[in-house]
Amino acid sequence: MSDDVGQPSSRTAVVTGAGSGIGRAVALALTGAGWSVALAGRRPGPLAETAALAGERARVITVPADVSSAEDVEALFASVRECFGRLDLLFNNAGTFGPRSVPVEDLAVADWRAVVDVNVTGAFLCAQAAYRLMKAQDPRGGRIINNGSVSAHAPRPHSVAYTTTKHAMTGLTKSLSLDGRPHRIACGQIDIGNAATDMTRAMRTGVLQADGDVAVEPVMAAEDVARTVLHMAELPLEANVQFVTVLATAMPYVGRG
Repeated sequence: MSDDVGQPSSRTAVVTGAGSGIGRAVALALTGAGWSVALAGRRPGPLAETAALAGERARVITVPADVSSAEDVEALFASVRECFGRLDLLFNNAGTFGPRSVPVEDLAVADWRAVVDVNVTGAFLCAQAAYRLMKAQDPRGGRIINNGSVSAHAPRPHSVAYTTTKHAMTGLTKSLSLDGRPHRIACGQIDIGNAATDMTRAMRTGVLQADGDVAVEPVMAAEDVARTVLHMAELPLEANVQFVTVLATAMPYVGRG
């Protein structure tokens, strides 16, 4: 981390879920392009690893936070305001799949709520805090990019909680985009299919398909997603990628399964 953290930077971002996977890849793409980045996530250790990968010259802060906690989110964005002076980008990335391969009738209410709390409430809380900063700062405005999923369009078997939250993310994106217009706040969504992360490790050994078979699925590098997020992030606020889908080319998504 450079010594000038605390002084306003030309471009600043918050990345949630920055300790691994897509969040880490996006954070590294942003720092590589000269952004100052607040790395947020539940576990301090992985956040420190991401910061180390960014290099000593990168302007980063690590802020352990549970996005489902209003208090943690408030503290996260207060740290951003104090350290960077403004916020240009929120990458709303933190998410959880919840228990895997659990039929609807067997899913515990507590497990349902845990997925909703992180994937929907957490995204809302972060967006709300970002709005407050972006509306008040000078120059006004900024951008929010929500991490959706191809599950916002088509479910996997036994994924009712995750799929429901990703459909909800699409509604959140549309509302934020509309409500942000008067304040120069743009909001878009990236729907991702089969990026190679810990969350998708099962794809490489075999996952349940809609026809009841178990099959290995192709994956793509998380860095391919990060390049798309960086493109969205660096557009002028007069332009917005509202929705984009990035997926492993040969995954069983387009077509009948």
